[in-house]
Amino acid sequence: MSDAAQPTAAEVRAAAEAVKTALDRHLAAVERRSGEDDPAVYEAFNQLAAAAEVYDELLYDRYDEVTPFEIPGTEDSLPPYAGPEEPNAISVLIRRDYAVAEPQRLLAQAQRVEAAEYDDGPGADQDAAGTIHGALGILFGEFEPDEIASRHKEFGLEEGDSTLWVTAADEPAEPGEWLEAPFEGVDPQRVVCRFDVSAVFDDEDREDGEDGADTARGEDADDLDLDLDEDEDLEPLDAER
Repeated sequence: MSDAAQPTAAEVRAAAEAVKTALDRHLAAVERRSGEDDPAVYEAFNQLAAAAEVYDELLYDRYDEVTPFEIPGTEDSLPPYAGPEEPNAISVLIRRDYAVAEPQRLLAQAQRVEAAEYDDGPGADQDAAGTIHGALGILFGEFEPDEIASRHKEFGLEEGDSTLWVTAADEPAEPGEWLEAPFEGVDPQRVVCRFDVSAVFDDEDREDGEDGADTARGEDADDLDLDLDEDEDLEPLDAER
């Protein structure tokens, strides 16, 4: 790291003071806790973890030193469930990441969809099928997300991380209520179960004989795997394309 990009000594000192403050708040929350799963203790723990991480990074950047302790990460954990015992409604939040590994394959599949839609010649969206973002719009408009997940290689995509959260609600949302910001305001304490799949688990899970999935408050993530056969309607792609 260049000298210009290094944090100042004052910034490191301020980060150290923030850790001290967070330690005091955490201890106070523990001393006042109302039960084993007190949300105030959970919040104070997160604040302490965040402050310690900032201090550790600045200390290393400035002085090439590290702290002698490690606070467990909190991003992949969930607070105690505090939702309704008998939910009247649920929301299923899904995120799947892909890399566009083979752009030409992606474009070819989108062009085939367009050709099938317009029997009499090029359609209005023919130009869209010639761009990556246009091709993605066509394919995700034509196929269900689960089908794309099971056939991603056919579309020139490479799987990244994925996560599925099931959250509990007191009542179903009003029609159109959350469409503008579908993932905003999720309450972690209302997450009934969560299923994560990531390459970061691979090394650990190979040693343990598991499947590379991390779960919380739920059954084994194997239950979510889709065993769908590839659609034979799509012709093999021309290797020279």
